[in-house]
Amino acid sequence: MNFTELNLHPDLQKGIDEAGYKTCMPVQNQVLSKTFGNAANNSSQDLYVQSQTGTGKTAAFLIVIFQRMLTEDALFKRKALIMAPTRELAVQIEEEAKMLGKYLPFKTGAFYGGVGYTLQEKLLKENVQILVGTPGRVLDLNKSGKMNLMDISFLVLDEADRMFDMGFYPDLRKLIKVVPSVNKRQTMLFSATLNAWVKNLAWEYTKTPFEIEIKPEVVTVEEITQILYHVPSADKMPLLLGILKNDNPESAIIFCNTKKNTEIVAKRLKMNGYNCEFIIGDLPQVKRLKVIDNVKNGKIKLLVATDVAARGLDIDSLSMVINFDVPTEAENYVHRIGRTARAGKTGKAITLSSEQDVYELPAIERYIGKKIPSEIAMQEHYGEDKSAGMRIQTDRYNEKRISHGDTETRRGKEGRKSDKRDSRKGVEPKVRKAQRNFKERKSHGDTEAQRAQRNFKGRDVQGADLSQLSMEERMAFYKNKYAGSTTSSPVVSAPPCPRVDSSVKDAATAKKGFLSKLIGIFKKRG
Repeated sequence: MNFTELNLHPDLQKGIDEAGYKTCMPVQNQVLSKTFGNAANNSSQDLYVQSQTGTGKTAAFLIVIFQRMLTEDALFKRKALIMAPTRELAVQIEEEAKMLGKYLPFKTGAFYGGVGYTLQEKLLKENVQILVGTPGRVLDLNKSGKMNLMDISFLVLDEADRMFDMGFYPDLRKLIKVVPSVNKRQTMLFSATLNAWVKNLAWEYTKTPFEIEIKPEVVTVEEITQILYHVPSADKMPLLLGILKNDNPESAIIFCNTKKNTEIVAKRLKMNGYNCEFIIGDLPQVKRLKVIDNVKNGKIKLLVATDVAARGLDIDSLSMVINFDVPTEAENYVHRIGRTARAGKTGKAITLSSEQDVYELPAIERYIGKKIPSEIAMQEHYGEDKSAGMRIQTDRYNEKRISHGDTETRRGKEGRKSDKRDSRKGVEPKVRKAQRNFKERKSHGDTEAQRAQRNFKGRDVQGADLSQLSMEERMAFYKNKYAGSTTSSPVVSAPPCPRVDSSVKDAATAKKGFLSKLIGIFKKRG
């Protein structure tokens, strides 16, 4: 279906034409057909869409919002709130909204952390109608009274699954409480994967949503050339250099699992003469945006990134994705390689699997429904590493810290501030309370089983209640019930053990010792 078949407002159609959009992609076809396809359709229908990144969903929900605001008088002065998990994705949505709405009277603005409030508050004073933001900053602005969310008629949650992965579920629940009720807004929820959190949010905060599912295999398997190399950890960098030299990609993203490794790989590539940059959650927002702009403009060919930092990046004609580290979650493999082969184009994805991360492959292959084609890295595939043996100085990173899309340390700082406020009010701060509780448990010598045992002393639990108890509680119940019983169970004598020849005993002992040593070796290797 072409966009011209939808009878959209002329000014909106003009923006779509200038953006170069002619034929609807599958997700656009289904979303727009359901909304504007015929007179029987309800344009205010809530939608729950499962679709991978790079399939055109941003344009789909923006066209729905713009068309309704243009053609329905009651919505012309109303606002739309679009939530995204990362600053980069929020900026990307803002840019596309400005491109499609070039000839429309609606002002668009992005609201995210890591930058000051001044410019964002200025946008709000100018009555911006298309609000794109990350949950933390939007809640901050609403709490301070600078952003009124009660005049919202559209609520879009983009990449909801990633928002849950990044710990935004509590923020989303708070956010939904300060926008108009489900009967006074249209809610569109987009997610790359189906999971319990997303489904719960979809059904709890939407009104009989229409579900649209675009199969991820179409993007993952058919349009991307995938190659897997099994390589020792120490040889990953030489193989990466060989791939870049032999394939010479016009542009590529190299994914690492940790912030520290991301910086190390980028610095080693620079030592080998490659013009590259890296992005991680700890980088200042201005720096991150500058790096992304340079990549999109072609000033930088190579970008090294973590999953969180690269989430939502839309780089035209990205020719290659390289997994320097195998992702620890199968879904992230799809998200990573989905950076290439966007909008119907083709691309190449190469994965380097070492002895440390090879165990992640079975789950990935089950998820994508096929084995990743593997090749043997020959001598000609490797390149010379000029950084070999050099120590790379990096910043200190706490890899267990979770990025929340705004500033990664925001929640920690907020927690410390709340502790100080509580102490002034005479309320026991969270940290001291946790320490006190720990000491109390320690003084009791508590374990889960011991606490359960103490709770069940003198408590009469009927058999019907047992299904509601935890394993430790059931064990405590049985122990209390039968420990003092004078009636013992009948004893069944075990048959005599057959005599075992000493040579068999020695062989069994040797085998047991060998297995113990083998397990020890694997434990040392991680």
